[in-house]
Amino acid sequence: MMRKSFISFCAVLATGYGAVAGEGGAAPRPNILFAFADDWGCYASAYRKIDGENSIQGAVNTPNFDRIAKEGVLFTHAHVTAPSCTPCRSSLLTGQYFWRTGMGAILLGAKWDRSIPTYPLLLKDKGYHIGFSYKVWSPGTPADAPYGAPANRYVKAGNDINHFGKLVSAAADKEAKKREIFAQVAGNFQQFLEDRKPGQPWCYWFGPTQTHRPFEKGSGQALWGIDPDKLKGKLPAFLPDNEVTREDFSDYLGEAQSFDAAIGVLLKKLEETGELDNTLIVVSGDHGMGGMPRGKCNLYDFGTHVALAVRWGATVPGGRVVDDFVNLMDLAPTFLEAAGETPPPNMTGRSVLKVLKSKSSGQVDPSRTFVISGRERHVDIAREGNLPYPHRSIRTKDFLYIRNFKPDRWPMGTPPPPASGVELLTNQTYAGFADMDASPTKAWMIAHRDEPDVKPLFDLAFGKRPGEELYDLKKDPEQMKNVADDPAYQEAKRTLAGQLTTELQRFGDPRVTGDGTTFDKPPFAGPKASDPPPQGEPVKKPEKDA
Repeated sequence: MMRKSFISFCAVLATGYGAVAGEGGAAPRPNILFAFADDWGCYASAYRKIDGENSIQGAVNTPNFDRIAKEGVLFTHAHVTAPSCTPCRSSLLTGQYFWRTGMGAILLGAKWDRSIPTYPLLLKDKGYHIGFSYKVWSPGTPADAPYGAPANRYVKAGNDINHFGKLVSAAADKEAKKREIFAQVAGNFQQFLEDRKPGQPWCYWFGPTQTHRPFEKGSGQALWGIDPDKLKGKLPAFLPDNEVTREDFSDYLGEAQSFDAAIGVLLKKLEETGELDNTLIVVSGDHGMGGMPRGKCNLYDFGTHVALAVRWGATVPGGRVVDDFVNLMDLAPTFLEAAGETPPPNMTGRSVLKVLKSKSSGQVDPSRTFVISGRERHVDIAREGNLPYPHRSIRTKDFLYIRNFKPDRWPMGTPPPPASGVELLTNQTYAGFADMDASPTKAWMIAHRDEPDVKPLFDLAFGKRPGEELYDLKKDPEQMKNVADDPAYQEAKRTLAGQLTTELQRFGDPRVTGDGTTFDKPPFAGPKASDPPPQGEPVKKPEKDA
């Protein structure tokens, strides 16, 4: 009798917490697992069939991401609204363009406006158990406010995953250390699951930071067997193809594989609890690689293009590759609609739920043919008349158009004063060009910038840029040749410039509304000139226990 009563009690709770009314009666609301890597870009072996075995994808192995893509949907045109950690995450959490998130639109000095709704807190209000491990919204204050701050943090089992390469490399028994770290991942997730009420749907954010610099030198090959020499001839044309850069990239790919292995831990736990097929699983990253030219903080594909795979049991027909353009701000309304909720009207993102439920591949929604990205202040601050670098872009299947509102400014931050000299140690912060993270590649390029074969690459990375850039992606997929002034492309440029301006005005971008100087003034412009200069993006620190 007691057992029957308990089962009935759980059924009532399941109806209250885990069901949503719809056609044909009540259906269980899905759990939501969002795995979000720092600075990951678009590197996963699932993309080999698209990019080719001779691409960088041929050197990385991500079996768990690949499984999600195979059993669900792989997106080929997923981009971020801003290739900088905090504004990208502000955009994703609110489902809005980054410039609509107040002080969340910048990185250094970001402050959260609690009046702006975010999808996890909206889901919490509707009965979801929410929680996160590792990075959600930082650097910024209050820390992780868009996800409910420390009250919803689960890291008591440990946060060594954030320093995976360094810790495993230093261990005498490397395989044992790997197991220990992945046990921490499982433990944090287990604690989160145990804290929910019976039958309560949940929303969990998994945000480790090991793909953010610094990387442990040589760890890609030592821990994952990624031979830097096999990257020769595969690096993007805007990077120096030398031993330093190849090893730097190899170490990065190794951390991507450790992220993928952690996803496997989460999938195993879902299989053990029997919740795999009623969990909407989404895996992506917040922008491209840091410490590399044209990556993080840039609007080229190397900076904005990210991996994206989605799985949700029978609800999302599997084995599909979708070419629709998706902006990561589209995930917030997607999560809400999947839970049976109506997204608030201020969300500028568009749910991709219909695309996910479709049985089609290729271009599914004919209206999803472009994506808008942009950037304001990252780390570099207003100093001696220098202000952060503002630019916006529109990316279509055939073209990338970039509008630079201030071509007199330095795109990667101001150079150091001439008297400071060039003092470099590999993988140490360089005092100038602060909007590019410190890295061995950056150090090498600055040290060799006057060499004839390096200078053109250095100028592309650090030099000032024109007011307009246009790239013909059919002829120039790596976006190396700006054709904005080519007479043959004037009609395409006018069309794209007009479309970009229309979208920016439509959604209230301060760069094209009012006098256009909002981001050039306090508090957005940054600390006063007398403050000490920044030394690259703040180094990641271990999270405190909840």
